[in-house]
Amino acid sequence: MKAVVHVMLKPGVLDPQGEAVRHALGALGFGGVEGVRQGKVIELDLADGDTAEAEAQVRRMCEKLLANTVIESYRIEIA
Repeated sequence: MKAVVHVMLKPGVLDPQGEAVRHALGALGFGGVEGVRQGKVIELDLADGDTAEAEAQVRRMCEKLLANTVIESYRIEIA
């Protein structure tokens, strides 16, 4: 089974990478982009098993390593 974790900075946390991308897009002629938030996507290949247990395990992974929960939020998809 596959788990996909989407990690983004929480609202209100400054995003210098997102701002650099917004600026670069403007310099390339892509007008109208008022804001960019940069995040990351992590794909995990998990052994087949109980979906609920897999989600709980991935949540523990996020809390311990994959996301800095002070400044980042995350969303988990189990497929």
